[in-house]
Amino acid sequence: MSVTLSEAAASHVSKFIAKRGKGVGVRLGVKTTGCSGMAYKLEYADEESADDLVFESHGLKVLVDPKSLPYIDGTELDFVREGLNEGFKFNNPNVKNECGCGESFNV
Repeated sequence: MSVTLSEAAASHVSKFIAKRGKGVGVRLGVKTTGCSGMAYKLEYADEESADDLVFESHGLKVLVDPKSLPYIDGTELDFVREGLNEGFKFNNPNVKNECGCGESFNV
């Protein structure tokens, strides 16, 4: 079981943490919402929680709550630039369907 960062995502996260002056990595999870059932949660993490599952990727910590892991196991978080837009992209092998707007998914 693992959740990883691409090199591009790790570089972006590292630069943001350096700018903030604090942080250990990112916290990933899922919440029930949207038209397909689940949506990703992503936030910068300043410290680990006692129940976090911790994965190391490119020198950064990826923290995942145990309830979310079955839905995002094997996911790679990437950072992409498409034209004038840039942002994080979840490459999740568990996704069966996504809604048309791309905000939610189901497994």
